[in-house]
Amino acid sequence: MKITKICCIGAGYVGGPTMAVIAQKCPHIQVTVVDLNAERIAAWNDENVDNIPIYEPGLSAVVAEARGRNLFFSTEVDKAIDEAQLIFISVNTPTKTYGKGKGMAADLKYIELCARQIAQVAKDNKIVVEKSTLPVRTAEAIKNILDHTGNGVQFQILSNPEFLAEGTAVEDLLHPDRILIGGDTTLEGQEAIQALVDVYAHWVPASKILTTNVWSSELSKLTANAFLAQRISSINAMSELCEKTGADVNEVARAIGMDSRIGSKFLKSSVGFGGSCFQKDILNLVYIAKSYGLNEVADYWEQVIIMNDHQKRRFSTQIVQTLYNTVAAKKIAFLGWAFKKDTNDTRESAAIYVANDLINEQAQIAVYDPKVSQAKALADLDYLETRSKEANAKQLQSFASPYDACHGAHAIAVLTEWDEFKTYDWQKIYDGMQKPAFVFDGRNLLHRAEMEAIGFVYQGIGA
Repeated sequence: MKITKICCIGAGYVGGPTMAVIAQKCPHIQVTVVDLNAERIAAWNDENVDNIPIYEPGLSAVVAEARGRNLFFSTEVDKAIDEAQLIFISVNTPTKTYGKGKGMAADLKYIELCARQIAQVAKDNKIVVEKSTLPVRTAEAIKNILDHTGNGVQFQILSNPEFLAEGTAVEDLLHPDRILIGGDTTLEGQEAIQALVDVYAHWVPASKILTTNVWSSELSKLTANAFLAQRISSINAMSELCEKTGADVNEVARAIGMDSRIGSKFLKSSVGFGGSCFQKDILNLVYIAKSYGLNEVADYWEQVIIMNDHQKRRFSTQIVQTLYNTVAAKKIAFLGWAFKKDTNDTRESAAIYVANDLINEQAQIAVYDPKVSQAKALADLDYLETRSKEANAKQLQSFASPYDACHGAHAIAVLTEWDEFKTYDWQKIYDGMQKPAFVFDGRNLLHRAEMEAIGFVYQGIGA
C-alpha cells in the first residue's frame, strides 16, 4: 500500500511534533492531526506560529513550513479517519485513578474510544498504529474491537512507540536512534509494516528502522524508559550517601561514566525525574508483572519510583530543616516549574511535589518559569487534591520576572535546569533577598564557589 493520507488522533506532545516532521519530510503525504479539544487545535492553527501549544526548540519552524501545505490540524475526527489509509493513535494513557489497578495500570479508556470510533467510521481497509505508550498486548484488544464491527473492513494493527526526549523532540525525530515498528507475522501484517517503513524511509536510514512482532515493540518502550529512570534513581540514591560521607556525587558520576560499559548519560543527580513517561511506564510495568504473579520483578521496578519519591521529599525536608525548621509565611522562590528545560510540559514535575510539601508547611511559593503560566502551575497543584483551589491560589503566585520572584525571598529553590538561570545577575538577586539568603539547587546548575562568594548559603544535591 502506498500511503498518501495519514490521520493522527491526538494533538499532544507526541502527535503534534511527530506528524509535523512526517509532513515536512513527506510533502506528498497529506497529514491531518485531529483532536476533540477545539482550543488546542485553534492554538496549532494560530497565525503566529510561536503560539502553538507545545514548546519544543525548532518545532515552530517545522510547523510553519508544512502547515497549510500538507499538514492540517482539525476537530473533524470522523472525516480524517474516513479519508486516511494510515491512522496513528496518539491519545493520553494516564495512570488509572480508580478501580482495579488504581495508581499503577494505564487507563486505556481513550484508546478504546479511538478504536470504536475508527471501527464505526471506516469504510475501507486501514492500518492503525499505536503511538501512545501502552501496556503489552493492548494491540490485541484494539484488534478485537476493530475486527468485530461486522462491516467487512480489514484492519492491521502496528505498534510504533515514540522514543522522544522532551526538549530535544524535533532533533530526536529528525535523527532518531531507531524507529521501532511491530506488527503481525502474517503476509498482511508484513505489508502493513512495510507501508509504515516506507514513510520513515524518506529521511531515516534503513539500518535504523527495526521491525519486530507487536508484543516486543510494546514491551521495548516500557523497558527503555524503565532502564533510563533506573539510572537516575541509582545516582540519586548515591547522592544521599555522598552527602553523609563527604564525597561529591558529580565526581562519582564522572568517574563511573567513563566506564564504557556504563556510559555518562542519565547519571546527573537531581531533585528527581518527572515527565509523562518514566513514572507512568514503570508503574505500568509493575502492574503487568504483578498481574502475572511476578512479585519479585514488580518489587524491583517499583523501588525505582520509591527512590524518586524519596528524593523529592528529601529536598523539601532539607529546605524546611535548613530554614530553622519553619517556612511558615516565608517566601520561597522557585526557579522553574517544567519537569525539564526546553519544554512547557509540567507532568510529574518535581516542582509540583516540592511546592505541595512546602505549602503544607505554610510557605509562600513564588514561581518563575519562562514557559509555564500561573494557571498551569495552580492546575498541577489542584490535581493533587491536597487542599482547596482557593488555598493553593493563596499560597502560590507566578511572576513574569525572575528578579521579582526572588525579591524578598528567604530562599531560592532551583527546580528546572533552564540555561538562562546561569546567566542572571545573582548579586542583584542576593541584594534583594532576606538574609541569610539560601539557594537550594535541585539541579546542581549553579557554581557553588561563585554563589558563596556573593554571600549565598548554597546547598546542592549530593555534595
